[in-house]
Amino acid sequence: MKALLQRVNEASVSVDNKIIGEISHGILVLLAIEPEDNEVKAKRLAERVVGYRMFEDQQGKMNLNVKQVDGDILVVSQFTLAADTTRGMRPSFTRAAEPKFSDQLYQYFCQQLRKQGFKVPTGKFGADMQVRLLNNGPVTFMLTI
Repeated sequence: MKALLQRVNEASVSVDNKIIGEISHGILVLLAIEPEDNEVKAKRLAERVVGYRMFEDQQGKMNLNVKQVDGDILVVSQFTLAADTTRGMRPSFTRAAEPKFSDQLYQYFCQQLRKQGFKVPTGKFGADMQVRLLNNGPVTFMLTI
């Protein structure tokens, strides 16, 4: 399971030119599910996302998490993060989990974030989405479980 976290001033996801999820200050999470992932890993990753200290304190150090800065979290599924890019000139997606399994675990991951008090707008699993963001920093981290 992989989560690409981007600290944003704002972010939104659209399907068919209609915004279906948006946040202001917070984290955009691009999430990839792999075949060996499970609910235990999803819960742990959600805890890490919420607790990850990627926001600056008064001294300008990354010591604060999204909850401490009253931020939001937008989650978008992105199976391409699971791609194998080690060889050739075309990615292989054999490391990505099957869509039905991925969607279930994606929903479970979002549910775990909601249990921690976040609204968690999302993209539409499997849809052709357009993601807009204003990366703050830029600050981007890859978390894997």
